[in-house]
Formats: sequence, structure tokens, C-alpha cells
Amino acid sequence: MVIFLAVSFLASVVGAICGIGGGVIIKPVLDLLHLETVAAIQFLSGCTVLSMSAYSVCRSLLAGERQVEAGTGLPLILGAVTGGLAGNRLFSAVRAMFGNAGTVSAVQAVCLGLITLGTLLYTVKKDRIPTRHVKSAALSALIGLFLGLMSSFLGIGGGPINLVVLFYFFSMETKKAAANSLYIILFSQLASFLVTVLSGAVPAFRWPELALMIAGGIGGGIVGRTLNKRMDSRAVDKLFICLMAVIICISVYNVWQYTK
Repeated sequence: MVIFLAVSFLASVVGAICGIGGGVIIKPVLDLLHLETVAAIQFLSGCTVLSMSAYSVCRSLLAGERQVEAGTGLPLILGAVTGGLAGNRLFSAVRAMFGNAGTVSAVQAVCLGLITLGTLLYTVKKDRIPTRHVKSAALSALIGLFLGLMSSFLGIGGGPINLVVLFYFFSMETKKAAANSLYIILFSQLASFLVTVLSGAVPAFRWPELALMIAGGIGGGIVGRTLNKRMDSRAVDKLFICLMAVIICISVYNVWQYTK
């Protein structure tokens, strides 16, 4: 039980600092440790990310921090909600298609590894890549839909891809992108959670695990938000790059162990 608390807390600390939700660490680490079924890990990870992002967003609003622009932020959030619903259905379809839980985890690990590798390469070279300034509400909604779909399907809360997309398409600096990413994570995960509950598709899990992970998610959000305020964008970038390297290694190992 202590492992669930430790993983969720540490992942949420880093997630709150970098704006990546924490699930990008929780999901592959729990897959690695085989502590629960694939469906249960997906659900527990989603609940943890939801609790952490809800805390971080609420605290930002109460503090009067407005880093989300209505012109692009609202379409991004609406798109993320739609993507969250679509990602939930996609996960169910992939699980029904393969049947074997190990195969489903391998598919998720491959997707996560490739996305994270692309994100790492972009982050290292981003100073030499011209960025865009998307103003179109329709395009913003489509971008949000894609991010929400990936967030829900992979059970990672958004992960590194959110930041790269926000960097490239909206020319956001790191800390602003992290703030916007948390909004996308919150609403996409909330949509996925509600669909899972209302459709009666909640997998079997142990309540103490959920309680500990939510506590770890909120506690990590508190600590991570405090650290984020004390760090500049360069320090956040370095932490982000190190984290991506770790995620890639875990994803490669998970693919190997589920396909051997």
C-alpha cells in the first residue's frame, strides 16, 4: 500500500511543477510493478491525476492567477472534454479487440514511448524551431480534442505532449504552458471519469489504494505548486527533459516485458 502512496505523491510533485499531470509517471510505473490489473491501473491513475489537477487549478483560481486566455483556452478545454470522452471509448475498444491485458499495456507503452521520444527531441531543439500563434477557435478545439484523447486513452493525464503542443502552436513559455496544460488535464480526465462511472464500467479495485493515491495526488500537487513558484522556466525545462528520458526507458522496458 505504501508504494501506491509514494508513487502518486512523487509523480504528482513533478507533474504539478512541469504541468504534465503525474499520470505519465504513475501509469507506466504501476504497469512495471504489476500491482493491479491494466483496467484498475488506468482508473486509479486517472483518479489521481484528476484530484491533483483539480487542486492545482482551484488554488490558481483562488490566488487570482489567470494564465488561460479565453480566446484559445476555452476552445482547448471544450476540445479536451470531447477528446476525453473519445479516449475512454478508444481504450475500451482496444481492450475488447485484444482481450489480453498485457497486449493492451504494450500498445499503450509503445504509444507513450514514441510520443515522449518525439517530445524530448522537440524540447532539446525547440530554440531553433519557429513556433506558431494560433488564434482560430476551431483549430484550438481540434488541438484540445487530440490532447484530451491521448490523455484519456493512455491514462496519463496528458503528459509531455501537452507542453510541446502548447509551446509550438501557441508560443507559450514553460510555466504558462504548464498552467494551461493542467486545465486540459482536469477537464479531459473529468469527462473520462464521469463516462466510466455513469456507464458502470468502473473496474474492480481496492478502496484503500484509491484513497492513498488521491491523498498522494493532492499532497504532491501542494508541494509541486509551491516548488513551481520558486523555480524559473529553465529549471522546469531541465526537470522536464530528465523526466522524459526516464519515461522512455520505462516504456521500452514495459513493451519488452509484455511482449516477451
